[in-house]
Amino acid sequence: MGNMPGMEHDMSKMDEAGPYDALFIDSMIMHHQGAIDMANQALEEATKPEIKALAEAIIKAQEAEIAQMQEWRKNWYPDLAPTAGMGMDMGTMEVSSDSSKLFDQRFIEAMIPHHEGAIAMAKDAQQKAEHQEIKTLSEAIITAQEAEIAQMQQWLKDWFGQ
Repeated sequence: MGNMPGMEHDMSKMDEAGPYDALFIDSMIMHHQGAIDMANQALEEATKPEIKALAEAIIKAQEAEIAQMQEWRKNWYPDLAPTAGMGMDMGTMEVSSDSSKLFDQRFIEAMIPHHEGAIAMAKDAQQKAEHQEIKTLSEAIITAQEAEIAQMQQWLKDWFGQ
């Protein structure tokens, strides 16, 4: 699966726009909000209870991570204006409206590359972040989202023969 439109993770823009950690925080908050929006849609439209349970888990985990990152942003960069992020448009992530597929399948097919984008950002942060807290959060993001991707790939295979 290729990247979805708007999912460019251009880390080269980091130095131009401000401290890496601030850019990471601003970008990951936008990225997480995109996942939360998709998960909220899944709570309304998914038919499989497993998808609804995953959506609830995504919302709970990523809302907590957003709250933590907002606190760090406020404490570490109180005078820094919001950044443009890392060159990606995460606020517009949507589940495909392809009516030939069930919502559950479309959700999985949208969330896997979305998670892959977060993992790429988190791996970059492990190398470049100044604050250990960012590195620790990045490790947690990688672990959780790799596990969720593996589960979703299994569901694609089991439920949709992919």
